[in-house]
Amino acid sequence: MAVRNRRERQTALQALLEGNPFLTDEEIAARFGVSVQTIRLDRMALGIPEVRERIRAVARKRLEGPRSLDTGELIGELIELELNRMAISIFEVGEDHVFYRTRIARGHHLFAQANSLAVAVIDAPVALTAAADVRFIRPAYLGERLVAKAVVRQKKRDLAQVDVWTRSGEDRVFEGRFLVVQPRGEREGVAGSGEDSH
Repeated sequence: MAVRNRRERQTALQALLEGNPFLTDEEIAARFGVSVQTIRLDRMALGIPEVRERIRAVARKRLEGPRSLDTGELIGELIELELNRMAISIFEVGEDHVFYRTRIARGHHLFAQANSLAVAVIDAPVALTAAADVRFIRPAYLGERLVAKAVVRQKKRDLAQVDVWTRSGEDRVFEGRFLVVQPRGEREGVAGSGEDSH
């Protein structure tokens, strides 16, 4: 992105973060072709907090509580949730999530982030994954921040189709289509066995 002077860069920075508050200073610096320190100074001049504070602010404004699982059961940090519509979570790839030699994230962590988000977005006391069609697009590495977005495409009574895609910066790293079911006997007001085989 060619920006000629500081004022133009700061204006562009403000617009960029309004559209995507989850970008890190490193990602922004690469976009503008300047140093990370320059971006930090620009943010401070504009009164824009660091990415962690921006994430918390978005979460405070937009977060409903999931009904189908506890937030502690979700893989990643739930940032936005509109039940039966969409949800966003962020997962930071740490030492425990990668293969020692390659520093590549194990695939089950990417799947778990997407799968738990697909379940969390459903407005039901119990929701389970019935089927999933997934694709790993590129490896995710130690230190990357993975932003997953789930969108409910169709919902009929006890069955929903939820599309999830996961990005690291501008790169899509994972996508999946999940069929999420609300088991019979677990619908509103009907107690079931409570057993979850998933």
